[in-house]
Amino acid sequence: MSGKNQHVVPHNGEWAVRGAGNSRATTVHETQREAIAHARGIAQNQGSELLIHGRNGQIRERDSYGNDPFPPEG
Repeated sequence: MSGKNQHVVPHNGEWAVRGAGNSRATTVHETQREAIAHARGIAQNQGSELLIHGRNGQIRERDSYGNDPFPPEG
């Protein structure tokens, strides 16, 4: 994968899009749906992975937009 994975995370009662390894949020949105749409666009553009976190901070969903092997190995 070429770009940074994009994380949608809770942020002070709102939702933030944060690139992997970044300490600051790329954008902040009122709803998780808006944050997911923004992060998905970035992940598709960079050929990276989108990781969606729940309110508890745990990853609840992930989508990959990179060069995944098909069929999957293993």
